[in-house]
Amino acid sequence: MNKLTMVIVVLLVSFMALLPKETHADEKVVTRAQIVAGVSFRDQASTSSNVIRMLKTGEVVTVTDYTTTNWFQIKDAQGVRGYVSTNSKYIAIVSNAQIMYGVNFRTLPSSDASSGSKVIRMLAKGEEVLVTDKVNDSWYKVKDADGVSGYISTNSKYITADFTVVKPNMPVADEIEAVIEAGQAYLGTPYEFGSTRNDPTTFDCSDFVQTMYWDALRLSLPSDSAAQGSYVRSLGSIVKDWTKLKRGDLMFFSSYKGSKASDYDGINVLTEPITHVGLYLGNGQIFHTYSVESGGVRVDTIDGKQWENRFLYGGPVLK
Repeated sequence: MNKLTMVIVVLLVSFMALLPKETHADEKVVTRAQIVAGVSFRDQASTSSNVIRMLKTGEVVTVTDYTTTNWFQIKDAQGVRGYVSTNSKYIAIVSNAQIMYGVNFRTLPSSDASSGSKVIRMLAKGEEVLVTDKVNDSWYKVKDADGVSGYISTNSKYITADFTVVKPNMPVADEIEAVIEAGQAYLGTPYEFGSTRNDPTTFDCSDFVQTMYWDALRLSLPSDSAAQGSYVRSLGSIVKDWTKLKRGDLMFFSSYKGSKASDYDGINVLTEPITHVGLYLGNGQIFHTYSVESGGVRVDTIDGKQWENRFLYGGPVLK
């Protein structure tokens, strides 16, 4: 290699080093939290477990899992793993995303200045931010380390986020699809009456519904079908005609009383005991699980089947 060629190679290498790097899927982004007030750091997700030590106000920890509504699994600065209460008086999530390349931090979810959107500042590569909302496919609402809220592009060139622990608020349609997608991961999972909650190896009907919402949105629903029915009723209007349901609505059913529609005449849908729950997919389909013999988690049609006769009412969890 002559001197001229060597100089050209060196210049090319130097130039390439200045270009922005692509964001790779395997780049590790973590969720961080700050201790708001002294709290016990435990070896198990239980108040009866051993206390490793007291976490001090101001400590920053890595949140590795949202184990239950009451417990985060965390790792402290020394790499020690354990559990801490999710109560906001003890801990606050401060970041779940990292800026991969300098991006405008705006006052509104728009890059059009005529809409009134202004640039607050440039977020720098390496900054950690908290994504609080997904406005749409193009914009996140985020909070920076100083607590300032604004909007940035969702483009993976600019930001990589960890939504495995804490989920951002999303448009309802996106939340519904996230719940359904979470449920699809369990197609064929065996049925077990009275299945153990927080154990996805088997499901009964209400456990399956509860798990879908928890996995997708970290939303904790009641653990049995009757209580889930009461919860949906408490949110507002319910639908008594299944053909008027919307995709994502929960459906509640009575026990089996016979194969004919007339076997269900005279039932008061608001007082009849609920014995089954499923999620309506639209187009006359229900996503549920109801027996060992049926093969576990599955999709069934409603029209002309026992489910049509047994239907009591339905309604949305998400609005």
